[in-house]
Amino acid sequence: MPCLPTTELLMSVREGIEIGYCPQCRGVWLDRGELDQLIRRAEQAVHAEAKAEFDARREHAQRKKSFLGDLFDFD
Repeated sequence: MPCLPTTELLMSVREGIEIGYCPQCRGVWLDRGELDQLIRRAEQAVHAEAKAEFDARREHAQRKKSFLGDLFDFD
């Protein structure tokens, strides 16, 4: 259903970025550069999550190695 010319956009702020959206058609409007900011923040979140997972696996592997080293007297 197309929006009427009189439909007012609602504003929402997500991670410091103001996003306009139409409550009728659910269309989204961004100002210049805001899509790039959203993409950049999403990429940063993915990289941070991947790094945290990598670090957790590395820590687990190191603990496992230390446990075996203690058990069999080698390091």
